[in-house]
Amino acid sequence: MFSPAKSQKTKSVVRLLSIFLIALVALPHFAFADDAAATINSGDTAWMLTSTALVLLMTIPGLAVFYGGMVRKHNVLATVMQSFATACLVAVLWAVVGYSLAFTNGNTYVGDLSRVLLYGMNMNAPFTLGAGTASPSAMTIPESVFMMFQMTFAIITPALIAGAFCDRIKFSAMLVFMGLWSLVVYAPIAHWVWHPNGFLSAAGILDFAGGTVVHINAGVAGLVAAIFIGKRIHLEETYAPHNPAYSVVGASLLWVGWFGFNAGSAGAANGRAGMAMTVTMVAAAMAALSWMTVEWIAKGKPSVLGMITGAVAGLVAITPASGFVDTVGALVIGLAGGAICYLAAMTVKEHFALDDSLDCFGVHGVGGMLGAFLTGVFAKASISGVASQAGAIDGHPGQILIQLEGMAFTIGWCAVGTYLILLIVEHTIGLRVSEDIEREGLDRALHGEGIHR
Repeated sequence: MFSPAKSQKTKSVVRLLSIFLIALVALPHFAFADDAAATINSGDTAWMLTSTALVLLMTIPGLAVFYGGMVRKHNVLATVMQSFATACLVAVLWAVVGYSLAFTNGNTYVGDLSRVLLYGMNMNAPFTLGAGTASPSAMTIPESVFMMFQMTFAIITPALIAGAFCDRIKFSAMLVFMGLWSLVVYAPIAHWVWHPNGFLSAAGILDFAGGTVVHINAGVAGLVAAIFIGKRIHLEETYAPHNPAYSVVGASLLWVGWFGFNAGSAGAANGRAGMAMTVTMVAAAMAALSWMTVEWIAKGKPSVLGMITGAVAGLVAITPASGFVDTVGALVIGLAGGAICYLAAMTVKEHFALDDSLDCFGVHGVGGMLGAFLTGVFAKASISGVASQAGAIDGHPGQILIQLEGMAFTIGWCAVGTYLILLIVEHTIGLRVSEDIEREGLDRALHGEGIHR
């Protein structure tokens, strides 16, 4: 028989073995749970939520006030309404189907319908863009945050186009055009460039935050729309801006929001985001000074609207390069952006007699092309941390050809798609208001209200 002492010792050994076995079973589970939780980084998620709010700030109120200050008093409300209504319309379309077309695997040209109504989106797990493809991109944020961040890009891109045809388009026509354009033109190009399955992404195009997807896209659409719809009928003296001070406020909001636009495109709160913010600031400031100087030489006086437009041109030009270039690249891009966009917005527009009302093409189209091209020149692998993401000065001159290829496909699809959508709208509900309404102003005729002063 066992003695009481031996029996107690046996019970202790059994108890210890039981605890050990339980630990062997439980620890892997706890370790897995900790690892899964660690993959969603709260700091990165907080930064991306902040960036999302900053990018939305660019459209409402930033772009709305920027554009609203530059039109006639009788068209101010109609102009800000275009930005606000576009934000509402595209937000709904993006949640219903736009996000699915842009950022699901699909094929090389467009996504599939697996995220219609955001079906299957996991808000509690880390998101991997292109999961199951040859080159997925793992993130440390939930898919819901990524979707919202991209929604704000989808919102501002068509809103920019309105600057090309304000003062003369029907509100109903504008809504139909914006909705169709966001699905037919924007979503596929976003897939080409930013999804691992996209053929331009596979080719190696560098577009950190939307020089191609957003600015070339919007600028070319604006140019096509301005030509298709035709010139305003007002006399030259009636083009005077209603309140340039409003535009200064709007441009300032755009500048601040642009930090979310560019630095947020790093997808995390890291050193690359910090560098993207740095070059964004430097390029915008340099471009404002560049535009101001060229205008001063050409016209004898520097204008307020000129300087703020120059800053926006610099922000546009640095956008595709912001995650790839250093300070030297930012200074060159800003210098070129301010000067070249000035020439495009003033000299070229006048030479071809284009009525691009608020210089959508001159600033966003030309600035986006310039930025995309110079990204191929100044991109550095030491900034991106990826050996293949290098430009001509870093020993990869072939990147310039890749950038030009991306620009060509974007321009072609955008121009054809925009023209066809305009044609459909023109032959269904009509695009343009009557001459009487255009002379009188859109605010009261289309919205039943106006500014009383």
